Amino acid sequence: MITQQHQLQEARNALHLLLTGQSTVSIQRDGKKVDFSPANRRDLENYISQLEGQLGVGGPRRRGPAGVIA
Repeated sequence: MITQQHQLQEARNALHLLLTGQSTVSIQRDGKKVDFSPANRRDLENYISQLEGQLGVGGPRRRGPAGVIA
């Protein structure tokens, strides 16, 4: 049985691979294989945040810089 902690570690590893140049990564999510690419990196980050929230680990994610509206 795969625990949420294991899922979180797998998702974090997948994000690391994406950020270091891997073009596509796969993880198991809800019993299904899910592929992530740089184009849907935000989905993977949201999944990690969701798992962290369920496990009560991790802090709030830092937001990017605010844009200036002219």
